[in-house]
Amino acid sequence: MHWFTVLAFSSLTVFDLDNRAIDPFKAAAGARATVFLFTATDCPISNRYAPEVQRVYRAFAPKGVRFFLVYPNPADTPDAIRVHAKSFGYAADALRDPKQELAKLASATVTPEAAIFTGQRLVYHGRIDDRFVDLGLERPAPTVHDLADALTAVVAGVPIAHPATQAVGCFIADFAR
Repeated sequence: MHWFTVLAFSSLTVFDLDNRAIDPFKAAAGARATVFLFTATDCPISNRYAPEVQRVYRAFAPKGVRFFLVYPNPADTPDAIRVHAKSFGYAADALRDPKQELAKLASATVTPEAAIFTGQRLVYHGRIDDRFVDLGLERPAPTVHDLADALTAVVAGVPIAHPATQAVGCFIADFAR
């Protein structure tokens, strides 16, 4: 079985769009899995994935999977995030991760990148699909749907075939240092 280790994080601080500190794992209590989709208002690759993110959301939210959009850039204000989420039709709740604490916990280094947790165990992190081969190199259509495949496995209670994949996108700058 492919599972990552349980990660200790007693002081994780992320914020909702009203600048309230929240624990996203408590907010997702009772979910079969929690998906964190790291995105950015100014990343063209993230923005191109909006329709696929919504498709995956519509397919798995009814199956007990909780989704959050996570904005790790501290320059992304709540108002800018609201406008971004609305303009791209996102239905998932948005979180701000200005110190990249959640990004580090999820091993996210670029946007877009996905992380799936079951409870507090990281079971998948990586790309949404294989549409982008490299920066500037895009397939006409993806051939592998990594996030959807991983969620299908989680919902079925079977091991994820590929629990880590390499995402292609805009780098998450380490503003916390």
